[in-house]
Amino acid sequence: MTFMPPRAPLEMPVQDLGRAHKDAAAPGTAGTDTALLWRIAAFGPAVLTTGVLIRVMWGWFDRDGFSALEATLITLISFNFFWISLTLFTVLGGMFALARTARPTRVARPDPLRVALLVPVHNELPWYVLGNACAMLEELRDQGGVHDYDLFILSDTTDDAVAKDEERAVLALRASLSPGLTLYYRRRAENTERKVGNIADWLRNWGADYPAMLVLDADSLMTGKAIARLADALARDPSAGLIQSYPHLIGAQSVFARAQQFANGVYGMALAEGLARWSGQEGNYWGHNAILRTRAFAACAGLPHLRHWSGRESLIMSHDFVEASLLRRAGWGVRFLPRIRGSYEETPTTLTDHIKRDRRWCHGNLQHLGLLRSKGLHAMSRFHLFHGAMGYLLSPLWFVLLVIWALIGNGEQGSVLTYFSPENPLMPTWPDMTEGRHLLVLLVMYAMLLAPKVLGVLALPLTGTRYRDLGGVGRVALSAVIEIVLSVLYAPILMVQQMIAVFRSLAGLQSGWAPQARAGGRYPLRALVLAHALETVAGVLLVAGIAGGLVTPWLMPIAISLALAVPLSALSGYRFKGRQLGTAATCAEPQIIHAARHYRAQLRDHLDGSAQAPAE
Repeated sequence: MTFMPPRAPLEMPVQDLGRAHKDAAAPGTAGTDTALLWRIAAFGPAVLTTGVLIRVMWGWFDRDGFSALEATLITLISFNFFWISLTLFTVLGGMFALARTARPTRVARPDPLRVALLVPVHNELPWYVLGNACAMLEELRDQGGVHDYDLFILSDTTDDAVAKDEERAVLALRASLSPGLTLYYRRRAENTERKVGNIADWLRNWGADYPAMLVLDADSLMTGKAIARLADALARDPSAGLIQSYPHLIGAQSVFARAQQFANGVYGMALAEGLARWSGQEGNYWGHNAILRTRAFAACAGLPHLRHWSGRESLIMSHDFVEASLLRRAGWGVRFLPRIRGSYEETPTTLTDHIKRDRRWCHGNLQHLGLLRSKGLHAMSRFHLFHGAMGYLLSPLWFVLLVIWALIGNGEQGSVLTYFSPENPLMPTWPDMTEGRHLLVLLVMYAMLLAPKVLGVLALPLTGTRYRDLGGVGRVALSAVIEIVLSVLYAPILMVQQMIAVFRSLAGLQSGWAPQARAGGRYPLRALVLAHALETVAGVLLVAGIAGGLVTPWLMPIAISLALAVPLSALSGYRFKGRQLGTAATCAEPQIIHAARHYRAQLRDHLDGSAQAPAE
């Protein structure tokens, strides 16, 4: 079954990463001088503070010359410290930008655009996806405006039973939509190149009729105002090839998901603003809740396959970062507008579901390291690719640092590590990392990790959200404390799991791309024990070392987290019943979320009823 408009083919050539490419249709970008100042303000202090830390540690170890372990320790600490510092100064820059009062300016009425809302799906719950689609279409109709919108459900579903439900849901929705609303549907016979191929298939067959396309995920939800603001921004900026919104997390009910949602909705606003400032026209793409100039994307972002050293070719998995880089390479701007409200998505319910998704992302982001030498990429685009990969490579580095810290112990008398100087092989040489220095470095690390969260809470009024909107200062403060405690508990587990994901990816064990478990999985105890065996063993050894006086007690929070990985993983899926960890969307639910829930329930009841009806 297919409901599609007449074909309007558009060429989408595959790009050559070995040759620079400029699009003759790109008018060029402006505002790079401002972005440069923001980059200096973020990266400069991060480099400076990291340099100060290196100088201090250099002074500690330089008295008797450097050992291999001391050099490794300085390298690991400073490398990790730089990324923590960059986050902190990005948040500070975001707070400064939010505090500046911009003068209201009159803007011209944008030229009308015909916008295609694209929803690629793969074995998703049809009533869920189409319920969201219905809510967005109906709100766009009620809102009006200069732009025209058509919504496309682009199915790559391989499960025949799910496909039948998709068709029934599409028929029901098309029959019930208000006049003037258009919903199209097609299912590909072959799931070629996953989402990349799904979008490319639409572009090559129907893209020429739509100057703009807004790409959504199966769990995406956007208000009519947010969609219209993205369309307005694209229409007013002829140099923009892609404009990314900031999706806020919604729908979280479990302990783990509520903590993620709170961090995204409260801490994330200042960070997103700072990122937008220093990204400038060289922003990034997260694969959904973003509007793209259709012809620019088709002309510049066709992805080639990657050739493995073994000669085998593979699909680029985390395609969104690469597509943004190719658009910018060709001369189109890639912007991030975090102040557009009403852009939403959901997050995995349990720690296990989060880990499953993270392994897919890890595999895709590590591929980016092989793309850093692609010809013609902007320096900031290369940084985005590198930063995405480092988000996962830092976890093995943190783990190695943790092991070294544990082996160094409490000094010469308590250390569990002995190694010998070449000049005097009978006498042990110890890293000069006393308990006081252990404490200083750890406190600085902990403070730098905590500071962006505290600043995010303080910056909340600057974003337009009042503390009383979230239940008052007291509730916000208590929510932040709860989130910090949960973050401290889950961060070491995620560190180990990301390290496992890195090694799985390098070994070629990533099995594929599966749909997200929207309601969260139910995992038996045996599965949790097997999944978290490494963390548990590492945690037990750390606790034993601390109890025996061999390991610094300041590693106790990490040790407890790792030792309790299994019960913490089980806890992550429990329903969160408190009133804390609320965000603007949970304390005052937007109408679009209520409408989506209503339409999802209607479609689910229709599918359940039609499945039970006797055949004629």
